[in-house]
Amino acid sequence: MTRLGASMARALQRVGPGMLPFADAATVELPMGRLLRLALFQVTVGMAAVLLIGTLNRVMIVELAVPAWIVAVMLSLPLIFAPFRALVGFRSDTHRSVLGWRRVPYIWFGTLLQFGGLAIMPFALLILSGDTTGPAWPGHVAAALAFVMVGAGLHTTQTVGLALATDLAPAHARPRVVALLCAMLLVGMVISAVVFGLLLADFSALRLIKVIQGAALVTVVLNGIALWKQEPRSPGRTARDLPRQSFSESWALYAGKGRARRRLVATGLGTAAFSMQDILLEPYGGQILHLSVAATTALTALLAAGGGIGLLVAARWLDRGGDAFRVAASGAVVGIAAFSAVVFAAPLDSARLFAVGVALIGLGGGLFAHGTLTASMAKAGPEDTGLALGAWGAVQASAAGLAIAASGILRDLGAHLAESGHLGEALNLPSTGYLIVYHIEIALLFATLLAIGPLVRAESRTHLPRSLPRSA
Repeated sequence: MTRLGASMARALQRVGPGMLPFADAATVELPMGRLLRLALFQVTVGMAAVLLIGTLNRVMIVELAVPAWIVAVMLSLPLIFAPFRALVGFRSDTHRSVLGWRRVPYIWFGTLLQFGGLAIMPFALLILSGDTTGPAWPGHVAAALAFVMVGAGLHTTQTVGLALATDLAPAHARPRVVALLCAMLLVGMVISAVVFGLLLADFSALRLIKVIQGAALVTVVLNGIALWKQEPRSPGRTARDLPRQSFSESWALYAGKGRARRRLVATGLGTAAFSMQDILLEPYGGQILHLSVAATTALTALLAAGGGIGLLVAARWLDRGGDAFRVAASGAVVGIAAFSAVVFAAPLDSARLFAVGVALIGLGGGLFAHGTLTASMAKAGPEDTGLALGAWGAVQASAAGLAIAASGILRDLGAHLAESGHLGEALNLPSTGYLIVYHIEIALLFATLLAIGPLVRAESRTHLPRSLPRSA
């Protein structure tokens, strides 16, 4: 393991600093080789997300002929664990162990959950599809178990991994570390999408088994490399006889500190606003703007590119002393402009305006995600880092999942009302269902700005010189 980790670190270090937008994230306490190695856990999270939401979504419906409602239920199961991220983060803050580790056990068990879920998943899916001489219910049970295990594993790994990164990084470097970790998540998603697409181009049941179980093996290997010699052992900090607060006591203390509740509300509103379009952009481009399959597929790359630029801009802004809440608010403003462009692309029949809107959605989403995550890191104390990041992750993941589910329902409902004439002759258009969702996203972004506003003002007041009055 030591040789493999060292060789990967040396290979990553051969890339010149000029080629790495986040090269300045390295510090004496957390050098670039160690930071890039730690960031590998985000690659496995991105890989699992692409496998669940993208690859298996298509494979189950098209190749395995699984009913769409069953697919929707299976893909929603990982969200069941999302609200428990705060509890997982809290448990990693207060873990008692003679080995002196707080974060490592949770990341490792999260990895094992991912591995176990991916290991049984292909066989469960084959039974679920009806390719068996026995009853189908074991396939339903096994598939549900597999999706829940993968969801629980990736939520645990990401929550505690972010907490570990916060522990290791000095306070002044955390905005750049956040940007790098978010960028590695995007890298993992893009690379995994390409690799899965190529490997499953010539589909067969045996190839599906190999690909998914190969992903399970890669998850264990990369997360093992990411964890190797990262967290220092501190038995005095994890002794069993130390007093420990209950989760309810810690949550009450955290929620009552500053404006934590408002921060979480703003995070949920903004995340929902940026997530509702996830399953609608490509159909909107194809059905309304008549774009080709290749053109709509390129939208994913455009969205990711915008997100990467947003992360880079946010990191530079915060590194120069910017306010994390102001960064998040700027992301919401960019998002309003982005969805306005997407809305006007339909009546103007402009594919270029649509592309600009998609890129701006990525840019605004990157700014918003980086700002809210950095704010959560900054407001967390040394003993409640896991709780703070778990709360952010729970709200972010839950809001995203509910928003995606609601967007499909609202789109279909809006289209039905338009076609039936209930909205009037002027709105009897194929685009009406989509436009209703996009207008709701704009409204949510305005609500996000209302929630963030007092946070920006409060942060600005704390940075005023002492010689100035509070009202200045």
